[in-house]
Amino acid sequence: MSWLQTGRSILFHIIFYITTTAFGPRRWAMIGLRLHALCELFLLKWIAGIRYEVRGRENLVDGACLLACKHQSAWETFALVPILRDPAYLMKQELFKIPFHGWFSKKFEMIPVARDQGAKALRDMLREAGKRTEGGREIIIFPEGTRKAVGASPDYKTGVFLLYQALRVPCVPAALNSGYFWPRHSLKLRPGTIVVEFLPAIPPGLPKKQFLAKLEETIETASAQLLAEAKRDAG
Repeated sequence: MSWLQTGRSILFHIIFYITTTAFGPRRWAMIGLRLHALCELFLLKWIAGIRYEVRGRENLVDGACLLACKHQSAWETFALVPILRDPAYLMKQELFKIPFHGWFSKKFEMIPVARDQGAKALRDMLREAGKRTEGGREIIIFPEGTRKAVGASPDYKTGVFLLYQALRVPCVPAALNSGYFWPRHSLKLRPGTIVVEFLPAIPPGLPKKQFLAKLEETIETASAQLLAEAKRDAG
């Protein structure tokens, strides 16, 4: 087979899988999303020497939940997908406008968040999140809203409480140490093992102050321990 024909064959298969994912049912698209995440995890392992470990799987609930995860790097924006059953990320609305990325995010039924656009945008976000939980999905939110440098002071927003209050489902805190191996705003990757740890679920119904305090203490304490472990293992 000529190189030209080989190239045409590869191009066909790429387009075939993209169009199949785009126009097929959402579950087909989610299979593609999982495969993409597994591919990136494979590349991280074999190129950058970064592995990963999951702890606390027993704390994941059987059904819909709000999963509040520490956000330190790009890792958790894709790596949670193959770990969970059927996750839906909260994503900045601007990301939905990016060609292909945004189109597929709509297909995956991720949840747009329109920051600084008033009460209607908030109601829309809560309504969409409610639809996802009715379908039994996990809603992934980064409570600080953006990536935080390792060791930076926590800055938990009230948005996570608004979701917790509206959805009335358990909230599973998730700690990690990804920023030590894949720092934000840096091209340098450090080999080692990223650990993500799911912690005991917070039942629905807690008042705002109590919920936010418990969530922050739980995530920050566990994340600090995972960071200390990573530094110790690195020598």
